[in-house]
Amino acid sequence: MNITFVVIAISSALIGLVVGYLAISLKMKSAKETAELTLLNAEQEASNVRGKAEQEAESIVQTAKRDRQSLKKELLLEAKEEARKYREEVAEEFKAERQELRQAELRLTERASSLDRKDDNLTSKEKTLEQKEQSLTDKSKHIDEREKKVAQLEEEKILELEKVAALSQEEAREQILAETRDKLTHEVASRIKEAEREIKERSDKTAKDLLAQAMQRISGEYVAEQTVTSVHLPDDAMKGRIIGREGRNIRTFESLTGIDVIIDDTPEVVVLSGFDPIRREIARMTMEALLQDGRIHPARIEELVEKNRLEMDNRIREYGEAAAYEIGAPNLHSDLIKTMGRLHFRTSYGQNVLRHSIEVAKLAGVLAAELGENVNLARRAGFLHDIGKAIDREVDGSHVEIGTELARKYKEHPVVINTIASHHGDVEATSTIAVIVAAADALSAARPGSRRESMEAYIKRLQDLEEIANSFEGIKQSYAIQAGREVRIIVHPNKVSDDKITILAHDIREKIENNLDYPGNIKITVIRETRATDVAK
Repeated sequence: MNITFVVIAISSALIGLVVGYLAISLKMKSAKETAELTLLNAEQEASNVRGKAEQEAESIVQTAKRDRQSLKKELLLEAKEEARKYREEVAEEFKAERQELRQAELRLTERASSLDRKDDNLTSKEKTLEQKEQSLTDKSKHIDEREKKVAQLEEEKILELEKVAALSQEEAREQILAETRDKLTHEVASRIKEAEREIKERSDKTAKDLLAQAMQRISGEYVAEQTVTSVHLPDDAMKGRIIGREGRNIRTFESLTGIDVIIDDTPEVVVLSGFDPIRREIARMTMEALLQDGRIHPARIEELVEKNRLEMDNRIREYGEAAAYEIGAPNLHSDLIKTMGRLHFRTSYGQNVLRHSIEVAKLAGVLAAELGENVNLARRAGFLHDIGKAIDREVDGSHVEIGTELARKYKEHPVVINTIASHHGDVEATSTIAVIVAAADALSAARPGSRRESMEAYIKRLQDLEEIANSFEGIKQSYAIQAGREVRIIVHPNKVSDDKITILAHDIREKIENNLDYPGNIKITVIRETRATDVAK
């Protein structure tokens, strides 16, 4: 039984082993097949992945190539653009440098030309000085020789008079001194005439050329303007409307404008009287606007006065700007331009002061150009020389003092300030431009037809000229002729010799220059006449 049990057990074990082996074999086969299938799938997947990877890699490579080409092109374009910009910058720098070099060359050329002109002027002046020096040397030698001859003659005459006339030494000395005095008077007169002739020959030509050129260049028709002080009415009935009920209209008009309205028996005319020409012009414009509109009452008057005052301010500025532009000084301070515009309504002896200032500026510019001075500065100084006349009715002091203070206030050039202060001789001129402007001012004022004087001032100037002439000894009669441009003096022939009339003319000239202010020149003519009369019977 045990053996059977053992056999059964062993058989069972063997069967189990066989079954287990078979099961294991089947599982291993199945696992092998599964593994092979998995391997195949893996290989297929790997192949697919490799294909995809190769495609992606190829795509990436193509993309990279395209990106590289695109980047290369972009970089090339950027490099070309930078190169173009650099070339343009270099070209601009070269252009600017060439322009600067060209300007510097022009400046150097102008400076060289100016230096050449100055050198020529200095050379001519040096030659003139050398000639004058030589002339003075010759005259000095001549005077020394004459003094030696005079001394010798004095000695000879002393001896001769003592021997022949038996005169005392004192009497002989007096006689010789009298003769010597007469000879020296004759010599002084001759020297004065000779010096005058030389100076006139040298200076007249240059002065006439300069003045002729200046006057030819700016020759124009300047009409002396008058301020209109009367307004014509359409009819006499308008006078009552101007006066208004109980005089309200005329009182309002006078209080707002500062101008007196004179209504008299003159038919169809109303006179506007006032000291300020600008206020008078505003009043005239307002009155004409009222007459044209027909509505005359205090409110309308106030409205029109304010409107015309604003319009007048604009006109004044326009006048100043136009004048500044005409003479080439557009960079003036705006306040100075407006102040100059006020001169349009200012007259001096009938001459419009603004036109006079423009004329002086142009004359000064031409003279400065001929003399080698700063033309723009001369024009500016000539333009502003009478600026004080614009406000001399409002500010105390002469127009010279007022103009000088205005120029200092707005920081004008020192030459301009000195020109304004010195153009009437109040202070000394410190520059050539100041002298040029003073000459241009006198030339503009003395031009025929430029000014009109009052009868009182005209007569006073003639009387002053004749009084100065009559103040000298030996004068018989004197006459101021040609509107005070010439004085003719007749002397006693027995009191004044032919040689002394030259000295007398010089003395009268100096006294006139020191005591009178006048535009232009005054000619002094001294006449000595001796008549011998007899009657044949």
